[in-house]
Amino acid sequence: MHIIMNSNIKALGIRNCFGCAVCAKACPEQIIKTRINESGFFEPFIISSSNCIGCGICVDVCSYLNGGIALDAGLLDAYAGWSNDDEVRRRCSSGGVGFELARTALTDGYKACAVRYNISKNIAEHFIAANIDELQFSIGSKYIQSDTLAGMEHININERYILFGTPCHIDSYRRYLRRFKKENNFILVDFFCHGVPSYLLWNKYLETKRSETGEIEHISWRDKKYGWHDSWAMNIRGKRGGVNARLSDGDLFFKTFLSDSCLSKACYDDCKFKFRKSSADVRLGDAWGQLYQNNYEGVSAVICLTTKGRELLKSSNCTIVSHDFNRIAEYQMRSNAKRPVIYAAVQQLLKKDGPLDINKLKLLLRTHEILQLPKRIKKKLVKIIK
Repeated sequence: MHIIMNSNIKALGIRNCFGCAVCAKACPEQIIKTRINESGFFEPFIISSSNCIGCGICVDVCSYLNGGIALDAGLLDAYAGWSNDDEVRRRCSSGGVGFELARTALTDGYKACAVRYNISKNIAEHFIAANIDELQFSIGSKYIQSDTLAGMEHININERYILFGTPCHIDSYRRYLRRFKKENNFILVDFFCHGVPSYLLWNKYLETKRSETGEIEHISWRDKKYGWHDSWAMNIRGKRGGVNARLSDGDLFFKTFLSDSCLSKACYDDCKFKFRKSSADVRLGDAWGQLYQNNYEGVSAVICLTTKGRELLKSSNCTIVSHDFNRIAEYQMRSNAKRPVIYAAVQQLLKKDGPLDINKLKLLLRTHEILQLPKRIKKKLVKIIK
C-alpha cells in the first residue's frame, strides 16, 4: 500500500492507535475497516491493499500520526451549565448540557451523531439521530470505547451534523472536514476524557453480572439514583432481575477502570488532549470542583473553544454561569494516565481464557489502593492547607 507503507502503518493497519476510525471514513476506496484487537480496543485494518490508490488521505486525517492538535482555539470560555428541563437534568450524567446542545442543533436543521449502547453486541456505538425521540438513546456516559464507524459511515459531509466524540476522534474528524473544506457544516463536541478501558474487562465483567441478572436486557450508565456525586453507577437489568453497580460499593468495573490498569496504549503514551487542549467547538464534563460540591442534581462543565460553540450554548435551553477556566475544570486530568504497578498483572488476568478471577482482581486493586495511599494523603493535606 503505497502511502501507508511509508507512514509507519503496517500492511494491515496501525497498531495501538486512537481507534477513532476516521481513516476508514475518509478512505475514498472504502478499503479500511475496524475491529477489536487482542488487547480489547478498536483499531483499523485494510481489507484490500491491492485496491489502494495511494491518495494518502488516511494519513492526512489521522490525529495519531500528525503532531499537535487541529484547532488553534481563539476562545476558552468556561461555564457551569444545566438543562432547564428537570427531567433531562435528572436523566443525564451531569447537567444535561450535551443533550440540550444536540436538541437545539436538531431544531436548527442539523442531525446528531452521538453514542448509544448496543445491548445485542455489548458495545458502545455511534449512531445518527434525526429527531428528539432518537436522541434519547444517547443519554448517559458510556465508559467504554465506541465503534465510531457505525455512525460515521452514514454521515454525508454535505449535510449538517453535530458530532460527539472523544478528543482524539474529534481532532481527526476536524482534520478530515478541513481536508474537504466542510468544517462549516459541523459542530464538534468532545469531553474531558480519562481514557478508554479495554473490552476484555467489559466482557468479563458482564459475565459476572449475568450470574446475578440472567441474560442482560438493559444497561443505564451514570445512574443518578443516589445523587450526582455518587453517579459512578450502572443500572443493569436482566431476565431474572437487576443490580445497581456503584463505585462507592466497590464495583469492579469502575474500580479497575479508574485504577488506570486497563487503558489503551495510546491513552498512556500518545494522548495530547488533556485539560484545555481540544479541537472541538465545545468541550463538556462534570463541574465536580469546590464550586458545586453541594449541588446534587448535576452541573456540566462547559468549555467553548469557538464562536460557533458559544452561540450554540447560549441559544440552548440551559442555565449557564461564567467562571474562570481553572475553577470549572478544577478536578479534570491535566496529564495522561500512568501505568500503575499492577498493570502487567491486570493485563495477564484479562487476557487469560475463562471467567474473570474476581478474587485475584480484588487483591490487585487493593494493592494499588495501598500503594496510592501516600499520594492521596498528600493531596488531601494540600487541599486542607489551601
